[in-house]
Amino acid sequence: MSNSRQRGRPRHDDILTPAEWRTVHAVRHGLTNRQIAERRGISEDAVKYHVANAIAKLELDNRKALRCWIGAPKESPMNQPADITEASIPVRGLGQVSRSVRDIKESEAWYRDVLHLDHLYTFDKLAFFDCGGTRLMLNQGEAVNDSESMLYLRVEDIRATHQDLEQRGVEFINPPHMIHQHEDGTEEWMAFFKDPEGRPLAIMSTAATGS
Repeated sequence: MSNSRQRGRPRHDDILTPAEWRTVHAVRHGLTNRQIAERRGISEDAVKYHVANAIAKLELDNRKALRCWIGAPKESPMNQPADITEASIPVRGLGQVSRSVRDIKESEAWYRDVLHLDHLYTFDKLAFFDCGGTRLMLNQGEAVNDSESMLYLRVEDIRATHQDLEQRGVEFINPPHMIHQHEDGTEEWMAFFKDPEGRPLAIMSTAATGS
């Protein structure tokens, strides 16, 4: 009597398997096979296998073509037809800022417990925070970039925040000071301090006449 039951893993109703999709996303993000293997906890041979399968299934020429391929999993909302109108084109604002760190655990604790930023989630060597509607991504890499853009964090009361951060052990480069006064009398104040890597950050606030 023949056995009609399929052996092995069940077939997927999508063009790629979940493992292949995860690998394709990583390839399109610019990661090498080694980086993908380390982040996913699999061997480089497994990554090469998934890449080769994806290229064959999608009928692409090579890995370069895979990096440029536009596609999404069958169940992804990104697979819905795009409603392209004139109003949907403009940039809506700054979505995310990236900053390199030497130790993701140390920096996660510092940004969460010292600066009181809302910690969203941590994945591998990446930690994400909400910074007033803009997402801050901390990225632990092989080297820390000393010449990154400075983050200016807006606070309500710069003097109270300065005092609180000093009590938490934050090293300030200078105290709160006025950097500009507008024609209507509104003042802009800043104070600069160091992050765990010794790079400068700043807190800033405004003070209007009569406020």
